[in-house]
Amino acid sequence: MEQERVKIEQYAREMGLDFPQVIFQLLDHEELYAVAAYGGFPNRYPHWRFGMEYEKMHKGYSYGLSKIYEMVINNDPSYAYLLDCNNMTEQKAVMAHVYGHVDFFKNNYRFAPTNKKMMDGMANHATRIRKYVDRFGINQVEEFIDTCLSLESLIDLDAVHLAATKRRRRGSRKKRSVKLKVDRQYMDSYVNPPEGSGGEKSELVGPRLKRRFFAEPEKDVLGFLLKKAPLKPWQRSVLSIIREEMYYFGPQGETKILNEGWATFCHSRIMTARALDSSEIVDYADFHSGGSSQYPGRLNPYALGLSLLLDIEDRWNKGRYGKEYEECDNLAKKLAWDTGEMTGLEKVFEVRKRCSDLSFLDEFLTPEFCAQQKLFSFSKYDLNGGGAMWLVDSKEFLKVKEKLLFSLTNFGQPFIYVTGANYDNRGELLLHHRWEGVPLDMEYAERTLVNLEKLWERPVNLETFVIREKNTNNGEWTMMNCDLGDVTSFELEERDLSYKY
Repeated sequence: MEQERVKIEQYAREMGLDFPQVIFQLLDHEELYAVAAYGGFPNRYPHWRFGMEYEKMHKGYSYGLSKIYEMVINNDPSYAYLLDCNNMTEQKAVMAHVYGHVDFFKNNYRFAPTNKKMMDGMANHATRIRKYVDRFGINQVEEFIDTCLSLESLIDLDAVHLAATKRRRRGSRKKRSVKLKVDRQYMDSYVNPPEGSGGEKSELVGPRLKRRFFAEPEKDVLGFLLKKAPLKPWQRSVLSIIREEMYYFGPQGETKILNEGWATFCHSRIMTARALDSSEIVDYADFHSGGSSQYPGRLNPYALGLSLLLDIEDRWNKGRYGKEYEECDNLAKKLAWDTGEMTGLEKVFEVRKRCSDLSFLDEFLTPEFCAQQKLFSFSKYDLNGGGAMWLVDSKEFLKVKEKLLFSLTNFGQPFIYVTGANYDNRGELLLHHRWEGVPLDMEYAERTLVNLEKLWERPVNLETFVIREKNTNNGEWTMMNCDLGDVTSFELEERDLSYKY
């Protein structure tokens, strides 16, 4: 098998892939699913949810409902785990798939800020948490981890990416400006003498303390709690671990379609052009079709990503893009359009470097592609007599595209911001749900507010829009308040809409 690995690696590099060293390990199905339950890190901290995840995946494999062929880690060097019962054709295809993934991890811009030594980081996290378990007890530590995990999605991945971009730009400058610190308070006693400014100062302080909102809402709720919440040192350490790991795994959720599509594109090109023996064609076709087929009623990221990359390659090979092509209204001429540019492979390499799922689909999804793939949008409608039914909304391109992009924005989860830390001048936390057309799951929202209150140790408030009539957008802005674990709601009469997102 090592000989085949060397060949596959050579073929991958000849294709133009750029990746760090990859360490492959063969595991049986129990070992592989145990590693997968820990998110690919066997040295991760202990927690009951990993055991539940293992039972779920292991039963799926035992009943023939699912199968993990491989697992690869975004690390340097990268670690890849292979299932030992795969036949040699499958192992070759899986290794080619892995090299596609590690190339994506290294070159895609969303992964630039991630920790490339996370295997060591996970081991350090586990050591710290085990020390806290020994000192404070398993129940107390696990309960606090549960609380933090319920809030793990309340981060701001864009802010981290922008910060990393700014750091790279600053580092590339040859000359750096030096900022002088100036004490601007040296004339304060003359400009605002104590004997004449006491009344004015007290009048100014009052409104500032009672101000409900921050000038700019904070999307990184976990980061805000890490700085401002009254946590014990060990609790702050655990919260920082949860937040750091979420920032590490976040880009994988942002690029699921493109990442899997790119890896499938790579293994398909490597296998069919270089690595496949004539005796392996049937086995490979069975393996490839199983992962890249589109099934009715659900979206397969492997299939959608691969199909769109192949469509991009074909369009750029034939020059089917740009103003002239878009403005052509002769259908026969557009169908026969071929300028012979042959820049398709170069274009897909560019796409894998600069796109996330959102920009990938927003920029390259076309009406022709949607019609070819038979994409449509659907929604769940409540019935008057009780129950619900899933119905097709539309097959129109713009509506299908809008629904698809909307489901991918912010992982399909609501935008929640911290907008105040001294609400009503009582030290209460104020959060705001940015309305995007989809209401909160109220039961989930209530449990989340209860856990937020545990960390803030003061009442927590959330502004959200509540739908009052089914299958409509009729509703009103509501304030949810959590005090001592009890959640109540009331309608808001006036709201400050001057948020700066």
